[in-house]
Amino acid sequence: MLRFEDIRVGLALPERAFTPTSAELFVYNAAIWNPHRIHYDLPYATQVEGYPAIVIDGPLQGDWLTQAVTDWIGEDARLVVFKYSNRRAAYLGDTVTSGGTVKASDKSSRRVTLELFIKNAKGEVIAPGEAVVEFPRD
Repeated sequence: MLRFEDIRVGLALPERAFTPTSAELFVYNAAIWNPHRIHYDLPYATQVEGYPAIVIDGPLQGDWLTQAVTDWIGEDARLVVFKYSNRRAAYLGDTVTSGGTVKASDKSSRRVTLELFIKNAKGEVIAPGEAVVEFPRD
């Protein structure tokens, strides 16, 4: 169990790599009612929209960031603020990695601010984010 008292600025969240398949992208987009063809139709994505391949969803990357936080805090703490921004596209076949670090910790509120990221295989941050989590009082 993660304890507030053990958290220090600079502490890294566990990283997790993702290499989504076309089936996973299709099912995800069906689940969120996203009909944009750049996420499942290669000829459309490349010939009409001009992308080099099928595009990995921005919201899916946001979900991966959320999971990075909720997996790290476990059952006791709660996510109170979450934001992210897609800055660069990722494509089917790419492996992207989610993770983050502790940016600040406030003892009086028992809140921890996290700097989050999705990085591509080159190590470039393609989706930066931030979260605030609150830990219960013992």
